[in-house]
Amino acid sequence: MTTESANRQPSDAQQFEALNHECFCFSLDREALAGALESELGQPGLSALVRERCPYVFAAQPVFVAPQPLRQIAQVVRAVEAVVAMPAYRDRALAEAPAIARTRTGAGASVGVSAGIGASAPRGVFFGYDFHLNHGRLGLIEINTNAGGAMLNALLARAQRACCEAMAGLLPTPASILAFEQRVVDMFREEWRLAGREGPLATIAIIDEHPEQQYLYPEFLLFTHLFLRHGLRAVIAGPGDFEWREGRLWHGERAIDLIYNRLTDFYLEQPASALVREAWLQQAVVLTPDPRAHALYADKRRLAIFSDRAQLQALGVPEPVQQVLLDSVPLTETVDAAHADRLWAARRGLFFKPVAGYGSRAAYRGDKLTRRVWDEILAGDYVAQALVVPGERLIEGQDAPVPLKFDLRAYAYAGDVQWVAARLYQGQTTNFRTPGGGFAPVYSTVDAAAPTAA
Repeated sequence: MTTESANRQPSDAQQFEALNHECFCFSLDREALAGALESELGQPGLSALVRERCPYVFAAQPVFVAPQPLRQIAQVVRAVEAVVAMPAYRDRALAEAPAIARTRTGAGASVGVSAGIGASAPRGVFFGYDFHLNHGRLGLIEINTNAGGAMLNALLARAQRACCEAMAGLLPTPASILAFEQRVVDMFREEWRLAGREGPLATIAIIDEHPEQQYLYPEFLLFTHLFLRHGLRAVIAGPGDFEWREGRLWHGERAIDLIYNRLTDFYLEQPASALVREAWLQQAVVLTPDPRAHALYADKRRLAIFSDRAQLQALGVPEPVQQVLLDSVPLTETVDAAHADRLWAARRGLFFKPVAGYGSRAAYRGDKLTRRVWDEILAGDYVAQALVVPGERLIEGQDAPVPLKFDLRAYAYAGDVQWVAARLYQGQTTNFRTPGGGFAPVYSTVDAAAPTAA
């Protein structure tokens, strides 16, 4: 082969991108999925519930991602953790947050003590780092501290089939799925240990506002069964479904040790959250993730720090860590009325998000803005983020291929990536309302369950 012809060979990124446009094979075995849903719950009914409640939660086709972006994702997660560990960063981030975020509970902490870094404390389970990937460009668009879908993706991985011999080597392995589930259980037990609790973790409450009405309620059921298989009792409850007795938080006749927090009331400010808030402040229950985690990671203003060299330098962030973040976090700034004219003029290249937003609510692409919405953005707490176009996956349509957008979600704990999944959708943001869309497995020559090992 000549040098010239070798130079014409497609790169890994180009090959995987081509698969996203040319491979229309279905990887989802719906019979296997239904069987896994029933067996995972241990009783009939979950498969029907998923079809009724969230019919577009599972995509039929995978998303192909080259090894390098998965390695880069792992680097970004570690870089964020490195910055968050710095006292100067914590002081700045927590100064902008409500007082409850400065409360630290855990081994060696006292009620109401300011959040330092000396004593160990729960880190927060299931952080979700969401990325756009397009033509090799990777952009971290946000960090979530109550990211949903991890158990659904483990289930989806069990229902994959190879359409050809070449695909067989890209499928998640049964061993990787079991390893991920074990890491999930170990993560909750580690949170219990970091809280300084003696004795084994026994009872977990999964809480959300009106949990049975939540779109991802089936996932809560999967969690209860996973915990049960590992000797842990679990209940699903709303924040107002508890009682305070004997210095403990109770759900019926069960004393609660740990709360897996899926609330979007991030700072426990709503009246319904009052008892959970007080129990956590009194260290009567371990709460994960807690308000402090949201302030340090998920407040969108943190992205303005991660994407600004001057701010990173002022904090004393090492140069290699700076470069990882600057290469992967789109330039973000807090919306200030003093810069309204400049931001309006540049709006077509920007995406606007509320500082404390979640689930893409009240988020807007700049090229879709009306003057009315712009006035609301200026009056609210928003950030403006440089637009990173999402990747594209063609799926089989009735008459012709249908283009869907995709993003990547890396589930992470303590700086380690546990699993990487994709979400397929149409429209401005992910919505789980798109036929053919939903969570999709990531196929790569790097194990998506453990990209840091590559």
